[in-house]
Amino acid sequence: MRKLVLAISMLALAASASLADPILDRQALMKERGKLAGQLSKVVKGEEDFDAAAVLTTLQALQANAEKFDAEKLFPAGSDKGDTTAAPKIWEDMPGFKAAADKFLANTKAAVASPPDDVDGLKAQLNTLGGDCGACHQSYRIKKG
Repeated sequence: MRKLVLAISMLALAASASLADPILDRQALMKERGKLAGQLSKVVKGEEDFDAAAVLTTLQALQANAEKFDAEKLFPAGSDKGDTTAAPKIWEDMPGFKAAADKFLANTKAAVASPPDDVDGLKAQLNTLGGDCGACHQSYRIKKG
């Protein structure tokens, strides 16, 4: 029993340590978001067939991703240093940054609540969501290279 408690404690410690780097955590969240948006983009581009159930599943995953976004935990003071493209404006305008994240979440929830019936509907939703991403990147991300 003692070994089991110790093993569980070690796993909990390892799990918390893996979540202790806000830069890595936010990069992982954004990579996941990009992958999900990319899946939807393939459908819009005609690279994959429109499948309403698959699209809804991807939109739900995108909503779950957006719900995990916690600006204060992912962008704490001091996390502007290191391997990051987060712009200083995030910390200068945290209310605006949070508002941009809230807008994306609201639009993602709306897409899930009213899933598209066809490629054109998905295209309209993806344009809205992509616009949210682009606006946030324009203001709060440093362009690479």
